[in-house]
Formats: sequence, structure tokens, C-alpha cells
Amino acid sequence: MKPALAGPPPQHSLNEHEPQRWWGLLYLIFVFLPLFFIPRPLASLLLPSLAACAIFLPLWLRFTAPATTARTRDLCIYGSAALGYALMTVNPGGNTFVIYAMTMAATAWAPRRAVGWALLFWALMSAQFFLQMPDWRYGLGVSIAMAMIGGMASAGILASRARERHQAVLKLSQDEVRRLAALAERERIGRDLHDALGHTLSLVVLKTQLARRLLARDTNAAEQQLAELEHAARGALDQVREAVSGIRAGGLQAEIAAARLALLSAEVKLDAQLPALELPPPLDQAFAMALREAVTNVIRHARASRVDIELRREGEGANAVWQLQISDDGVGGARQREGHRGLPGFAERLQALGGRVELDSPPGIGTRLLLSAPATLPQTEAGST
Repeated sequence: MKPALAGPPPQHSLNEHEPQRWWGLLYLIFVFLPLFFIPRPLASLLLPSLAACAIFLPLWLRFTAPATTARTRDLCIYGSAALGYALMTVNPGGNTFVIYAMTMAATAWAPRRAVGWALLFWALMSAQFFLQMPDWRYGLGVSIAMAMIGGMASAGILASRARERHQAVLKLSQDEVRRLAALAERERIGRDLHDALGHTLSLVVLKTQLARRLLARDTNAAEQQLAELEHAARGALDQVREAVSGIRAGGLQAEIAAARLALLSAEVKLDAQLPALELPPPLDQAFAMALREAVTNVIRHARASRVDIELRREGEGANAVWQLQISDDGVGGARQREGHRGLPGFAERLQALGGRVELDSPPGIGTRLLLSAPATLPQTEAGST
């Protein structure tokens, strides 16, 4: 789950990547590095260092555990810092625990609070270095080094959290686009049903009343009215099917907006060239379906950094053709089915409109998906979707 848009992240985001929980403990090696350079008995330094690590381990595991409360996380951060200051009295490597505290604060707290406490942790650590080092210049050098290490680690975590917040905003925007598109589609269906069925159902009522009157005195005329009634009812059924056929498939413009947000959240640049031309509704929905599938494949499999989408109309008159080209600079090698006719999910739908799908995906170069359909659709498809 993505972090909240403001403030500290949810608890379960802290252990979103379980292996990192254990890899983070590798930095404990820096606790023991100074032991090789301090002219004191190794045992007098090693035992406190091992004890400090033994105390820190449950703090770290508790901090990164699922469903840890905010208060418990705070105690783990303060405990890690206090442990570092205590160990620094005998082993300068105790500053490692202070660095841990700074990064834990960057993970768990709001940015302003995390930065403030990181500065305080660093100031106390620097003061201790100045008091313990034989020369103030050593203390200054170590303090600067610790500021760089702790600052870079904390800044990296805060930047990662900012990126996650940005992606969360994009995800919410994408959901809002889809919600508004669905709302607009429902309103369109309502208008179509009202406009189309209102007249047809009124006609059905009149034909039914007329047939009832004619049954007793003119059977042939009544049968004629019933036949017209059946024809009107079938027409109403076709109108209902036509009105609701686009519920699942949004228009191409709506899919472009959704694709832009989805690709942006995946850090993929999108260049879309769509002229202000109106597609026939069946073709608009077919292209939208293909675009949705293509963008999904780019995000999941292509490892691309750029996607280009181009809609164009080639030719004139009866030979005019609509073309939608979707290309990326990813790894290529997309699997094809049914020879070179492309992906069957939307290829079959496009073929019903007299179109075709071409997929060119050489390994290591990228993928180019070209969809083509005649500008003048077959009569059976032009009137329904």
C-alpha cells in the first residue's frame, strides 16, 4: 500500500519489502570497525559492542514489524539513538546506532519532524565526538563525515517517500478519471435510452391497444398490428443493446487520459499525437480497448522509458483508413499469436470492423503495435457496437 499523502506512512508500508528488513542489519558491521584501531584490550570493547547489537536487534525487528504502533516506533527510534550514545563512550562505532535512528525517523515520521530530530541526533553525536577525540580537528572531521552519511541516508528515504506520495496522488487522479468517465457513460446511456426508447415504447403501447380493438372485428388487421408490434419490440431490444454496449469500453480520449496517468506513475514518458477528429463509435471503442491492453503490457513487461501514441487518417474517400500506432522503447520480444495478426483479444474485434492488427516486437529494440481500420465501416457495424 502507498503511504498517506501527508504525514508519516502507514505502519505496513514500513515492512513493504521484507528482505530489506534483514539486509538493513548488514550495516552493524560498522559498529566493530573501530575496534581494530583503538589501542585497548579487544574484550573490553567487543563485549559492550555485542551487547549493544543484542539490544538493538529487537528494536529493529519491532520497528519493521507489521502493525507496529506509532508510539512503539517512536520508542524504537529514541532507544536506538540512546544506545548509540551509550556505546560511543567506549566505542566510537556506536554512532552507527545513531545513524540507524536518523534513518528510522526518516521512515516513520513526517519530513519536517524527521529532519529536526536528525539534526538533533547529529548535534549530540558531534558534541560527544568533540569531547572524546584527542584533537578537535578529528572531532570536526568525524562530525562532517557522519553528517554526510546520515544526511544522504535520510534524504534518500525521504525522497523515496515523496515519490511514493506522488505516485499515490497520480493513482487517485487515475481513479478519478475513470470514475468521471464511468459517470459520463452512465449519463450518455440514460439519455440514449430516454431518447430512443421513449418513442419506441409509446409506439408499442399504441400498437397493442389498436391490435386489441381489431381482434374482434378484423383479424388480418390485428395480425398486421401485432407484426408491427413485434418489429418495434425487436427494434427496442436492439436500441438497448446499442446503448449499453459501451459500458465496459470507454472512449479513446478517456483511455489516453488514463494511460497518461498510469505511465506517469510508472515513470514512463508519453507522447500522444491525436488530431481533433471524431472516430466512429465502434472504432473508437475498439481502439480504446487496444490502447488499454497495450499500456498495461508496457507497464508490466516492456521496461520502457517512453511510449509514443499516434492516431492518423490515411487516404481519401472509400480508401480512407484510420490507424492507431502505439510504440515503446522497451525490451521487445512480445509474444505473438495467430501469426502476424497481433493479439487476439482486440484483433478479433477490429477484424469485425474490417481492420487488422500488426505487431512488430524485435528483442532488445522495442514494440510497435499498429491498428488499422477503414474509415467507412461495414454497414452491420456502423449502426451498432
